Amino acid sequence: MIDLYTAPQVRAAEQAAMAGLRPGVLMQRAATGLATVCLGLLGRAHGVRVVLLVGSGDNGGDALLAGALLASRGAQVTAVLLAPDRAHAAGLAALRRAGGRVAAGGETGLERADLVLDGIVGIGGSGGLRDDAVQLVRAATAGPGLLVAVDVPSGVAADTGDVPGAAFPAQHTVTFGAVKTGLLVGAGRQHAGTVHLVDIGLADHLPDPDVRQLTDADVAVHLEAPGPEDDKYSRGVVGVIAGSAGYPGAGVLCTGAALRTRPGLVRYAGTAAEGVRAAWPEAIVTSGRPGDAGRVQAWVVGPGAGTDDAARSVLAEVLGTDLPVVVDADALTLVARHRQLVGDRTAPTLLTPHDREFARLFGDVGPDRVAAARRGAADLGCTVLLKGDATVVADADGTAYVNGTGTPWLATAGTGDVLAGVLGAVLSTGVPPGEAAAVAAHVHGRAGQLAAEEGPLIAGDLVRHLPRTIARLRGSAG
Repeated sequence: MIDLYTAPQVRAAEQAAMAGLRPGVLMQRAATGLATVCLGLLGRAHGVRVVLLVGSGDNGGDALLAGALLASRGAQVTAVLLAPDRAHAAGLAALRRAGGRVAAGGETGLERADLVLDGIVGIGGSGGLRDDAVQLVRAATAGPGLLVAVDVPSGVAADTGDVPGAAFPAQHTVTFGAVKTGLLVGAGRQHAGTVHLVDIGLADHLPDPDVRQLTDADVAVHLEAPGPEDDKYSRGVVGVIAGSAGYPGAGVLCTGAALRTRPGLVRYAGTAAEGVRAAWPEAIVTSGRPGDAGRVQAWVVGPGAGTDDAARSVLAEVLGTDLPVVVDADALTLVARHRQLVGDRTAPTLLTPHDREFARLFGDVGPDRVAAARRGAADLGCTVLLKGDATVVADADGTAYVNGTGTPWLATAGTGDVLAGVLGAVLSTGVPPGEAAAVAAHVHGRAGQLAAEEGPLIAGDLVRHLPRTIARLRGSAG
């Protein structure tokens, strides 16, 4: 499990840690960790050309001290000071002692740098970058140097991942003490690149995390192979109401994903029975009302099922049970019109909107995706899985997860139907709804990554890759 924190949480932990340390110790730890990561990325130090983009805060001090350590190893280090009269004095002095230099006369060296360290703005930054910083970021991006952000890329909101203007497009971010939420969600995820965490001694002072992110090993726990005492009913029974005469593929994809994930039995009770029966003879296919399907332990309802009166009646029947329900696609449109269908429930309900569906339910997502998911979950007393480049899951009690897997190739028709089927399969085994949603998003993303290795993917590729994906995840636990 990866714990994510807000800037105020990290600052409070830093203050608590510094109370028992000599002045400057935390910054020196951060700079040493930063320099170590940079050396690992470069493979050597002697003769390497390093440019430091240095702002006026402690973030700039971290960059200067790391630059001094690189210079002492033989790197040619140049600092570009955005606020010369407010640069971190001790860091600047250390850089000069180690043989580093300060750029003068408008020459930055960015056009020939091997490494650029972004120390312009730290976790306290907000809003877009100033014009002088924007020009430097553009020059750094155009140059050949490896782009490394110090703690958080300048221009990225540390708490939310919001990028309101120009921002440093890091290939790597070296963050200190704790991973900041904004590095893994929203536009911040794309600007952060690969995130490296440097331990500076904050662990004993950090509160409960703002958000969590599951690892492969965390997910593998919920994908265990069947034991000798298991049967088809102990492995989870999923009921699927998806697809229609106009969109039979949604039923085929959703049912196939549920079958391929881990349940002992899938019962299909939608109106695309013929297509589902032909594609998946392993499923128990019935036509008619959900009540005719037999015993299930979780329902998935909505993908391609339509929004007419008949579809609303079926949705109301499913939501009238005391079973966990995944509400997806067309069913979300119906819930937006008839919110009491979910608001009156006490059993677990998982809504799976993308941004436009979320807006119809709860208003615009806005710049803070975690806060938006929490707002929606609290509003209807449910679990919200807000789809996106970094999918966010939130429970009504505020517990939240950010998914760390996936690929842009998943932005194609039908992949949401697959996710709904995976989610139903996990939910049917008794996993709490928020964690089930986080597990399903992780599995779905890993399947997308695996399928994309073979080229552009379609939704059916995800279903075919689910067994190998789950086998790999199980292997990670070993």
